[in-house]
Amino acid sequence: MRVLGINAVFHDPAAALVVDGRVVAAAEEERFSRRKHGKSPVPFSAWEQPEQAAAWCLRQGGIDAAELDAVAYSYDPARVDVALPGTDPTWEWLRTRYAERAPAFLRTALPGLDPEIVHFVPHHVAHAASAGLAAPVQECAVLTADGRGEDVSALLGSYRGGVLEVLATQSLPHSLGLMYEDLTEHLGFRRSSDEYKVMALASCAKPIFRADFAELVRADGGRFEIGRIDWSRWAPPRRPGEPIDETHAQLAASVQTRLEEVLLDLASWLHQRTGQRALALAGGVALNCVANTRLAAEGPFDQVWVQPAAGDSGTALGAALQVSAERGGPVTPMPGADLGRGWTDAELEQVLVDADLRYERPDDLAGVVAEALADNRTVGWFQGRAEFGPRALGHRSLLAHPGHADNVERLNVIKGREQFRPVAPMVLADRAHELFSRGPLPSPYMLFVHDVAEEWQERIPAVVHVDGTARIQTVDRADEPLLGAVLAEFDARTGLPAVINTSFNTAGRPMVDSPVDALECFGASPIDLLVLGPFVVRRNGRSA
Repeated sequence: MRVLGINAVFHDPAAALVVDGRVVAAAEEERFSRRKHGKSPVPFSAWEQPEQAAAWCLRQGGIDAAELDAVAYSYDPARVDVALPGTDPTWEWLRTRYAERAPAFLRTALPGLDPEIVHFVPHHVAHAASAGLAAPVQECAVLTADGRGEDVSALLGSYRGGVLEVLATQSLPHSLGLMYEDLTEHLGFRRSSDEYKVMALASCAKPIFRADFAELVRADGGRFEIGRIDWSRWAPPRRPGEPIDETHAQLAASVQTRLEEVLLDLASWLHQRTGQRALALAGGVALNCVANTRLAAEGPFDQVWVQPAAGDSGTALGAALQVSAERGGPVTPMPGADLGRGWTDAELEQVLVDADLRYERPDDLAGVVAEALADNRTVGWFQGRAEFGPRALGHRSLLAHPGHADNVERLNVIKGREQFRPVAPMVLADRAHELFSRGPLPSPYMLFVHDVAEEWQERIPAVVHVDGTARIQTVDRADEPLLGAVLAEFDARTGLPAVINTSFNTAGRPMVDSPVDALECFGASPIDLLVLGPFVVRRNGRSA
């Protein structure tokens, strides 16, 4: 059973290939087009088909479009009510017509594809499958929440034996995701893109308006209701680039706190209904690692697992898994987040030769990189297959020394980011418990926050946020031997089993994906060292 999954309706267009229940490949279109979230000034660009990502997935699987058994599209236009409260009927009609035409669009993009094999999977069912069927546990409760699907914004259910039982859904216009998007826009950031900035800003203040939002956002019986919100009541609207004042941070903190409380209420109801021990999360709200941590620490489930591409890109994977489960039997949990493009050593070397750059291939790559980091140099790290999802997890990363507090400002300058934005630590999995507590361990996908032990806060100040937490990624040496060796060598030199890990990109641009992307970012940014596979390029490394 060969199923290609497609997301192409709201944002983050992506494709995924599942063969006989096994995830073979998955990638966002932005990694090919270089347009972050699939957006550009062109009207309707957020609806672009992931043509390049889909074609690559098929090549990775050695499959022609004509050999596919099914294409799973993560949106069902038959479920849309164009007169839905709170939406623009004209836009809904256009969106629905676009989705209905998906088979024809895909046939054009993928020659040989039979449009009759395209199946529409409800958006939140695709989100649910991306978590419940990809999770490392066979049976689990599942909770999805985002801006919106066709006519709902959340789903609560249960997976048993690969079959989803939907227990509750939340109808529009009530939406936790849209509420957070509205707040993001009010605070001068880009909606459906910069919500993580609001989460970071929220930790910089106290939630002094919490009582107001407890009245406005109510939850009961697996559902919630959101009243009309006039954001200017608490803080003035901010235009992009304008200063952020304390009321902006207080508003962010208040909404963030109420979001967490509502999710805890939904999780409690879901646990009472299912009695299951594990909870799987997906949807854009599941990228809120602060809320995830409260669910894990205070919620009723023993285990909380979050799919690393929990946003809309992950629905391509979920749709493919759902159709595979319905038509082809058991599916295999996702093997990890490294599901994107990769290059051989020979291909990487040819790129360096073509670029006329001086490079080296050290016998002890881990030692060379650890020495550079110990000397407080920044390292662009490009290894293996690219990550699927928004987090850099040691395949397309910028690495730096966590013991120098000014490295936060240094990296934010390199990346062109706001100075309140934190950077995250990557830590050896078998040492993580010494440095971090409260959040789940291990934490390989950087989707939870952890309290930093008091004795370590002064030793790794660059990765400690203002509230004493850090969003960590644990590295298992068995799964990532080269990265594990770098961390071990750095620990031997500095006594610190962690390094800074942030995404290899600059503001407004997707993470680097290809070696050419990496060279361009390296050339345009004051990064000291670039590691491409086994090769090292040093600053000013042009050949004679």
